[in-house]
Amino acid sequence: MIQIRWHGRGGQGAITAAKIFATAAFKSGYAGVVMAPTFGTERRGAPVFTSLKLSEEKIYDISPIETPDVVVVLDHLILTEVDVAAGLKPGGLVVLNTPKPLSAHDFGGARLAAADVTALSVEAGLPQGRVNSGIIGVLCRAFDAVPFDLVLAEIEAEFKTKKPQANVQAAKLAYEKTIVRGA
Repeated sequence: MIQIRWHGRGGQGAITAAKIFATAAFKSGYAGVVMAPTFGTERRGAPVFTSLKLSEEKIYDISPIETPDVVVVLDHLILTEVDVAAGLKPGGLVVLNTPKPLSAHDFGGARLAAADVTALSVEAGLPQGRVNSGIIGVLCRAFDAVPFDLVLAEIEAEFKTKKPQANVQAAKLAYEKTIVRGA
């Protein structure tokens, strides 16, 4: 089973991003796909996380993820508020939206994949702060579990009435600009 924990702030689209990736994973052949969002205070800007589990077999456990294989972080500023890497498996992957160089971040022995998704999303034509499509591009670049073209099709379908091409372009730009560190 692959366990992916998504961290963001209310309104950034962490849950939507996880849903898009989950749908693409299911369509690519994962028989078990379970997503379980977790909310604290339900308000814009508050930290939120969601758990996404992928398996080739049906999944019965819908509990939040405590030992993720991958952690996706939509806002690097959340690193000062939440220990996003808590429980990350040895050799795990952190996917991070940050304008800072990779050397500014230390997650122990974890692999790190990062891009300035915020800037790239604006470059693609999205409003400031709309980073969910772009972060999926970073994830796909560093974690080859679901075909990128299938993910792009799901992004376009999810945002069919809200700038579908800009969202697809944000994912493509982030995919191209992602830097990966670690084994």
